[in-house]
Amino acid sequence: METRSLGKSGLKVPSLCLGTMTFGNQADKQTAFAILDKALAAGVNFIDTADVYPLGGGLERAGATESILGEWLAGKRHQVILATKCFGAMGPGPNDRGLSRKHIMEAVEGSLRRLRTDYIDLYQAHQFDATVPLDETLRAFDDLVRQGKVRYIGVSNWRAWQIAKAQGIAELKNLVRIDSVQPRYNLLFRMIEDELVPYCVAEGVGIICYNPLAGGMLTGRYQSPGDLTEGTRFTLGHGAGDLYRQRYWQEETFKVIELYRGWCRERGYDMATTAVRWVIQQPGITSAIIGASRPEQLDASLRAAELPPLTDEELAWLNQLWYMLPRRKEDR
Repeated sequence: METRSLGKSGLKVPSLCLGTMTFGNQADKQTAFAILDKALAAGVNFIDTADVYPLGGGLERAGATESILGEWLAGKRHQVILATKCFGAMGPGPNDRGLSRKHIMEAVEGSLRRLRTDYIDLYQAHQFDATVPLDETLRAFDDLVRQGKVRYIGVSNWRAWQIAKAQGIAELKNLVRIDSVQPRYNLLFRMIEDELVPYCVAEGVGIICYNPLAGGMLTGRYQSPGDLTEGTRFTLGHGAGDLYRQRYWQEETFKVIELYRGWCRERGYDMATTAVRWVIQQPGITSAIIGASRPEQLDASLRAAELPPLTDEELAWLNQLWYMLPRRKEDR
């Protein structure tokens, strides 16, 4: 498994990262353990989670994924690069969410307890919080690093200007810098190439991509809008299914998927493997987050790390898929 530096930091991570948001909802504890064991055996020792997971579990299940991970980590903590996030609601009160100092300090203690560890390798802000001054958030993160509870700081779903502003404040006030960003990125969604990727390449910020398979669309599993079945990411409760349908469940997307299916079939390529290979081959990308609700679903994604690079001709053909899709307001 190839390893890459996380931005300017000294931390080395594999080109594939295991996402865990299915654990505790779509995948029970036993299945989650099997997925984790398989990933670790394949060299994927970079594990990403969040305090609000599992996806679609709602407030009553928030923290279940971290608890499963904490149990599995027993005796393995030194082998794993562990990343988690804070921001989402962990309780009903107005201070039980966001990036205030109060919530960050409470959230990290909750994560450490559930994960059964005394430190987190990469602690990330799950969203941008426009209601809290950036220097309040950054000072809280800085304190966590100085206390030894956190090693590195990252963000998820932040725009380039938001990271740039935060880095300026951090440099001015001698606070810890942001070492990584976690955006959505795949063959069907490439908005980050406009500003975020160039900024991160120029400033040494690692990019850890989620959704490299577009919620499963790029596996070839779904062939028409009528394929909406229970138990998939597109039917999860608490708004998660609605979010994924809004992202990908359009007639135009299915037409592009069909073209991609035919192109892969002609070459004997696996759709999922090729899609993940494309992501980790793109400029500026540090790692792609792969996930599963069953261990065997990892196989195709894991093979992406062993594939030879896609050729210039192949990249040129794959490049056109994104430009066939209409630009929508929610894509910006």
